[in-house]
Amino acid sequence: MSKQGVRLLAVTAAIATAGLTAAAPATATTATGAVTGTAQATTTAGATPAAADPFYAYDGSEPLSSFAPGTVLKTRTLQYHLVGIATPLKAIQLLYRTTDAQGRPSANVTTVVRSLTGDGGKAVSYQSFYDSLNPEDGPSRAVAGNVSLGGVIPNAEALFMAPLLAKGYTLVIPDTQGQRANFAAGPEYGTNTLDSIRAATRSGETGLSADTRFGLMGYSGGAIATNWAAAMAPAYAPDVNRRLVGFAEGGLLVAPAHNLKYVDGSLVWSGVIPMALIGVSRSYDIDLKQYLNDYGKQVYEELEHGSILDALGHYPGLTWKKMAKPQHADANSVPGFVEAVNRINLGSAATPTVPGFIAQGNGGVLEGTFGNPPGIGTGDAVMVAGDVRALARQYCATGNDSIAYRQFNLLSHNGVPLVWAPLAIDWLDDRFAGRPAPSDCGDIPAGNSLAPEQPVPAP
Repeated sequence: MSKQGVRLLAVTAAIATAGLTAAAPATATTATGAVTGTAQATTTAGATPAAADPFYAYDGSEPLSSFAPGTVLKTRTLQYHLVGIATPLKAIQLLYRTTDAQGRPSANVTTVVRSLTGDGGKAVSYQSFYDSLNPEDGPSRAVAGNVSLGGVIPNAEALFMAPLLAKGYTLVIPDTQGQRANFAAGPEYGTNTLDSIRAATRSGETGLSADTRFGLMGYSGGAIATNWAAAMAPAYAPDVNRRLVGFAEGGLLVAPAHNLKYVDGSLVWSGVIPMALIGVSRSYDIDLKQYLNDYGKQVYEELEHGSILDALGHYPGLTWKKMAKPQHADANSVPGFVEAVNRINLGSAATPTVPGFIAQGNGGVLEGTFGNPPGIGTGDAVMVAGDVRALARQYCATGNDSIAYRQFNLLSHNGVPLVWAPLAIDWLDDRFAGRPAPSDCGDIPAGNSLAPEQPVPAP
C-alpha cells in the first residue's frame, strides 16, 4: 500500500478511536413533503461505483423548477468510507434542488455526518478543496466508497473534519462544484453550499432543524465556496444567513484574472490556468476553445475531465500566451474570458453580514511561483495575497468590521492549512459560544485593485 493510503487509513483509525462510531440506524421508508420541505425517497445503500450510481440523477415526475431551492429529492444512509474502506461511521446523503451559475434549477448532492456527542444544535458546513473537473472526484462519491485519483483529496480532509465531529458539530459536506464539476465558478459554489444547508435542516434523518446554527469552513477551493456562500446568503438565502455564526477560510481566490497572471509560467501551479478556463466556460456556456491554438486545445482536452492532481507540476512553464492564438496573446482580447472572470470576481460581490476569519500565505516561491506582476504582486503560489487583503479591507469599509485576517509570509499554499485549520476551528468555537468576534480592520495592509477587467481589442 502507498504511503498516502497508510496515512489515510491512520485517519480512519483516529476517527474510530475518537468514539465516532455508528450513528442513527438507517431507515427504508418513503416520504413526500411540501415544495419547501422534501420530495424524497429514503433508502439504505452500500458503496456503489459512482458512474453507475442512480442516486445522483433526479428522476421525479415533477420538473425541478417546481421545487424550491433546498428541497430534498432523495435520501440514503450508508457507511462513511475512507479510500474505499467502510468505517463504522454513518453518513446521510441528500440529493437536493439548487441553482446553477446561470440561475437554472439543478440537482446536487450533500453529505451529512452526525456527531455522537452533539445534539444537532450546531453544525459546520465544511467545503472541500477537491478542485476537479470530474464529478467522480466529489466528496460525496468518496464517502460512498468511490476511489479515484482526485478523490484522494476529500479522503485526506478527514484530518480536518474529525476534530469538528469530536467537538459535537454535525458536518454538512456539499459537492460544491455541482454535478458537472464546474471548477472555479464561485457563484455556483455559493448556491450549492447554501441550498445544501437548507436541505440538511429539512431532512428528518439528519437531526438538524431550522434552529440549528451553522459555521462555514473551507480552504482553497473550499474557501471559494465558503466566501461566495457568505456573500450571497443575505440575498439568496436569508433564512440560512440568520443562522450563520461566521465563515472561516484560507487560501482564497478573489480576482481570477490576477491569479492567472500570477501563476503564468510557474513550475507547479501553471496547470490551474486551463483548469479554471474549462470550469468557468463550462459553467457559463462560453466557448473559449475557439481562441486557443493547437497546443492550447491539446491541453484543454487533456484536462477537460482532470483533477488538480492531474494539473499540478504537469505543465511547468505553461502560459496563456503558449495556449492562445497569436492575435489573442492578451487574454483580455477574448470577450468570453473578460466576461467569465468578471462574473467570478469576489470584489464585485456583496459584503457578508456575519463575522469572518481569513488566512492567506505569501511564500509562493516555496512552490515554484516566482511571479510578481505589477499591480498584482506575490502570493502563496496560486492565490494572490494582495487580492485577499483588498477583499478583507473592502469588507471592513462596507459595514462588516468583524473581520480577522492573518497573513503567513513564510508559508505557501500547501503549508498554510496545517496552521489555518486549528485556528479556524478555535475561531468557530468562539463564535458558537457567543464571544465577540475579533477585528483586524484597522491593521490590514493595503491590497490590490479589485476593479473588473477591461476588454482590449485584438490586433
